[in-house]
Amino acid sequence: MATPKKTVKDKGEGLFKSVMLAYMVLVLHVLLMVVLGLMVIFFRGVVQYMFWIFIAGALVIIISGYYFYRRMKAEGKTLKQMLSTPMMNGRPVEVSFLGGLASFRVGVPEQVQQLESRTVNPTRQLEDPETARIRELTALARMLEKNLITREEYNQAKQTLLNPK
Repeated sequence: MATPKKTVKDKGEGLFKSVMLAYMVLVLHVLLMVVLGLMVIFFRGVVQYMFWIFIAGALVIIISGYYFYRRMKAEGKTLKQMLSTPMMNGRPVEVSFLGGLASFRVGVPEQVQQLESRTVNPTRQLEDPETARIRELTALARMLEKNLITREEYNQAKQTLLNPK
């Protein structure tokens, strides 16, 4: 029996549900911050209620883990299969709470993107003039040893490097 193909409408609904779930998570974070703020104002601090806050947080994590596990089993997939969908292919999954205060990442590490440089040799930007002269004199000496330049050309280039005008 062939499985039915997903239509464009089904894919759009899945994307809409994902976006709405992300907004719901954001609203729940804001609600959590408001509740914690009210606890500080009305109950003179969170420290007295730290045990109960920890228990409530642990219950929320356990319930959300159970929901994810139940959904995963309903679809008949493993965790690896859930994370290897085309949308998630090659991307790490990061779970963060309270705007990154507590977070962890599952998957391949991201490649650090480097800024493009318009200079030919960016290492020369960090050198002071004395180090640059020494490096260039060393390159000249190597060229002389390999007989790529004559002794007169070496002396002329050396004088130019040592006595800039």
